[in-house]
Amino acid sequence: MSIEITIEHNPSPAKLDVIGVYDWPVWTKEVSTFPWHYDKQEKCYLLEGDVIVTPDNGEPVHIQEGDFVTFPAGLSCTWEIREAVEKHYDFG
Repeated sequence: MSIEITIEHNPSPAKLDVIGVYDWPVWTKEVSTFPWHYDKQEKCYLLEGDVIVTPDNGEPVHIQEGDFVTFPAGLSCTWEIREAVEKHYDFG
């Protein structure tokens, strides 16, 4: 099982519409650093923000506004929010 974060930079508005991203809940968070563990897969689309997510024993991943990101179930990581985040998200 791959514990890898996947990022699609600037996906098309049509794709986002088909997935239903804009109907997903919104999560916001101020500049901060915290550990996180994903029990379920999460897909999210960053409306704004700048984040470095570092998987435990892995390479840091840079996520920013306009990125569509998939975090796999089982991932443990550290979030370093460098600019306040607003994102749509979906678990499962």
